[in-house]
Amino acid sequence: MITVVGVGADGWAGLAPDARRALEAAEVLMGGPRQLDLIPASAAERVAWPSPMLPALPALMDSHAGREVCVLASGDPMFYGVGSTLVRLLGTARVRVLPHLSSLSLACARLGWPVEQVTVVSLVGRSLATLNAAVLPGLRVVVLGSGLDAPSRVAGLLVERGYGPSPMTVLSDLGSAAERAQAGTAESWTAAARSGLHVIAVECVAGPDAEPLALVPGLPDTAYEHDGQLTKREVRAVSLSRLAPLPGELLWDVGAGAGSIAIEWLRGHPSCAAVAVESRADRAAAIRRNADALGVPALRVVEGRAPAALEGLPAPDAVFVGGGATVPGLLERCWAALRPGGRLVVNAVTLESEAVVGQWYGRLGGDLVRLAVQRASPVGAFTGWRPAMPVTIWSVTRKSVTRKDVP
Repeated sequence: MITVVGVGADGWAGLAPDARRALEAAEVLMGGPRQLDLIPASAAERVAWPSPMLPALPALMDSHAGREVCVLASGDPMFYGVGSTLVRLLGTARVRVLPHLSSLSLACARLGWPVEQVTVVSLVGRSLATLNAAVLPGLRVVVLGSGLDAPSRVAGLLVERGYGPSPMTVLSDLGSAAERAQAGTAESWTAAARSGLHVIAVECVAGPDAEPLALVPGLPDTAYEHDGQLTKREVRAVSLSRLAPLPGELLWDVGAGAGSIAIEWLRGHPSCAAVAVESRADRAAAIRRNADALGVPALRVVEGRAPAALEGLPAPDAVFVGGGATVPGLLERCWAALRPGGRLVVNAVTLESEAVVGQWYGRLGGDLVRLAVQRASPVGAFTGWRPAMPVTIWSVTRKSVTRKDVP
């Protein structure tokens, strides 16, 4: 059994009796230097985290097997903390967690913000671009900062997105005698954080130049950098409705183009994952830039031609094929990789790809629709309708198959 003890900035004085007893009984104390310094001297062996920590954890825990081990964490160990990591590594039966107040709880208490109405974004070990998805009018965001320059970088991102009027408060050393708050707006922000232990509270206020982007599928085509290889807005919304993303699921976006399907899949829920497979290097680079701009920098981009590029990828819960249905072996590979209950969605524009899709539909069933979109545009001094090429969308769920399973 490993005991994980959350420690506040007030150290030993702020610990509950059960946390103190656990630390007093420990034979080994593990943690960062700052946490270890907050605990009074004892007979316990003190082990500072190695760097990098995560790869070394399994061997470190094994080396102290059979001893009474206490791991120190800042605040709530299960809030972006080492407690979550140890539970994943060892299982819930081997980890006991004694939490302290989290930085989120303390920040909301100081600001008078209901915790359940706050969006949390961690920039610790993550790209600043992660914040882009949370910048929406009226949203209250608590950003877990990383580095003294984090407030300035957050302010710069807000200004760039047109949210310069947004009030910002930087709360440092929460819960300690040195606790401080710095307030201002993103467009006027010039100060660095006073301490490395800080959170940044933002009330998102859109300026006149802001272009808010909804979290539902079907973002404007102008939200993407592309060379024309883009699943258009209306088709994208319908395709994603067939892909039906659920929390924690993985998508393969095969022949990703601008990456719009994978990006909007990820924007649906923070626990979703996606792999965008694209053969052209210039388009793969654009996918990465689009993912950053739209707040999902964790999108994995694989450069290569499918189906060979699919080898070694984790099994998907859904697969989208936006182009390349006629490539020999591609649909077979995608279908075989799907988990039970997985969804395959294929878009076809040409007669040749429609013929392939029709054959698969005839064998596996599913849902087959044709989507035709017309847009109003000038016709001289008047306005008329200009049709886009119709798109055939075939979708099938693996668990629903009642006919021959493999074409």
